[in-house]
Amino acid sequence: MKGRILTIISLVLILVLVGVVYYRYYFVFGEGTKAGTLNYFVKKGYVFKTFEGRLIQNGIRTQTQGGIASNEFMFSVTDEKVADKLNHSAGAMMDLHYKEYLHTLPWRGVSVFVVDSVMSISPITPPTP
Repeated sequence: MKGRILTIISLVLILVLVGVVYYRYYFVFGEGTKAGTLNYFVKKGYVFKTFEGRLIQNGIRTQTQGGIASNEFMFSVTDEKVADKLNHSAGAMMDLHYKEYLHTLPWRGVSVFVVDSVMSISPITPPTP
C-alpha cells in the first residue's frame, strides 16, 4: 500500500514538472507580425550557434509631442530556410511572422521572439534626386 501511494505521488510530481517545463519553455504566449527594415542578422553562440536579428520599425511615435523614434525588434530564428532568406535580405523592408515564448532555450536563441516565416520582402529603393 505504501509503495503504491509513493508511485502515485511520484507520477503526479513528474506530470506537474513536465507541465511547468512545457509552460515555461514551449508554450507559445503570443504570435503576430512585425514590419520594418532588417538591420542586423548573424549566426553566433559559444555552444549552440543560433541566428539572431534586429528589425528597425520606422515611424514609432515617442511620448513627446511631435517626436518620431525608431523601435528595434530583436528576434531569433530556428529554421535554416528562413535564416537563409533573411541572410540575403539585409537592408530590405519586410514583414516577419513571429512566435513569443515565455523564456528562452539555448538552442532556440537569445530572444523570446522567434521568427518562423518571412511574409514579404521588398527592397528599399533610394530616393531619386
